[in-house]
Amino acid sequence: MVSRVLAAVVDLVVLALALGAGYLTVTGVVFAAAPARFAFPLPSQTVVEVTAAALAIAYLTGSWTATGRTIGDQALGLRVLSREGGSPHPLIALLRALCCLVFPIGLVLAAGPARRSLADLVLRTSVVYDWSPRSRLL
Repeated sequence: MVSRVLAAVVDLVVLALALGAGYLTVTGVVFAAAPARFAFPLPSQTVVEVTAAALAIAYLTGSWTATGRTIGDQALGLRVLSREGGSPHPLIALLRALCCLVFPIGLVLAAGPARRSLADLVLRTSVVYDWSPRSRLL
């Protein structure tokens, strides 16, 4: 469980940096468009939350579909596998990302000897230790 929580913290930092980079990009465009009247954009809390959620869903779904791991997973030697043993199908990865975002405590509530999270139980995925840089299936 500790490794999963640490991987989630690493991914949270990655997402915060990406969100910050996006804000700086928007700020740069606003500045370039009207430097004389420039003021830092102040997005509403709703805009920030929706953007952060969309970014997190895209990051998790894309990472799990492509390689079975996020940057945090890679750093801690974890890989998400489908029930067939490969990277999850895009729809399963999307549903897993939504589940992790909506119910993050489900990551901690692992059950059974395999320590499968709520998302793993519902979607029939598993998280294994895998320190290899590439998937065994490649």
